[in-house]
Amino acid sequence: MTEIAVKAPAKINLTLKVCGRRADGFHNIKSVMQKLNLTDEILLRKANQQIRLSCPGSNLPEDENNIAFKAALTFFKYSGLKIGVEIELHKAIPTAAGLGGGSSDAAAVLMGLNKLFNTDYSPAVLRKLGAELGADVPFFITAGGSALATGTGTTLKELPGIRDVWFVLVNPGFSVSTKWVYDNFRLTTAEKPDILCGYSKSGNRILLPENITRLMSWADTEFPFNDLEAVTAASYPIINDIKGRLLNSKAAAALMSGSGPTVFGIFANHHEAEICSRACRAFYPWVKLCDVWPT
Repeated sequence: MTEIAVKAPAKINLTLKVCGRRADGFHNIKSVMQKLNLTDEILLRKANQQIRLSCPGSNLPEDENNIAFKAALTFFKYSGLKIGVEIELHKAIPTAAGLGGGSSDAAAVLMGLNKLFNTDYSPAVLRKLGAELGADVPFFITAGGSALATGTGTTLKELPGIRDVWFVLVNPGFSVSTKWVYDNFRLTTAEKPDILCGYSKSGNRILLPENITRLMSWADTEFPFNDLEAVTAASYPIINDIKGRLLNSKAAAALMSGSGPTVFGIFANHHEAEICSRACRAFYPWVKLCDVWPT
């Protein structure tokens, strides 16, 4: 085998609780994470002792400043292999959007190289390598689609998979720095968002799909929530505008994913999700309807 094609799925955070700042400057979190059937496509091809990365149709860096490139460096350093690889990365997931696109790319490169070069490293080894690249990377090396992440996000407990749930993703067209959001988060002063997910504007409770409710129980909550949302929404009010539009379009809940700015709505009915996604395209530059990552 001289080449291999791999997929890198997006993720959303169905819950994200920030538990406190650590002595090393990072934060401890507790988060229910879910992979989605929205993917970047990556082609890995054997080459001669050099790493080359191309990102057609994208303005992403094609050197050590790209986490996919860093993943290849990490793999070859660990393996000791004196060989190279050509990486062709086709992006579908927005960057710096709260969807884990870069972390997923890195994980896909690690897993793909493991297969391409028959190194047979265990998932545990690959997750350890991934943790050197970013806190979200190990999640994408889990076999399932759902997991509870604790610690800095690298301690993972796989959760039962879900099905028959659809998500409408809306990105307002700009990126947000994860570091900026965490730097501006205050554990004692974080406020709840103006629009509570799980509720309509009138305050009437909306029932979540049963699959989602079961996942929520692992995070000791009834509803999706994101402690970081108040930080991002305070500087970008469009976050709450998107949430309101999703809730008014029959989403059972609406929430910002990760550090944002992407917002997602949860639907138990595919037809209603389609109607919502079509309506949102008239107002926002990037809208996707997707289901969960197949496992």
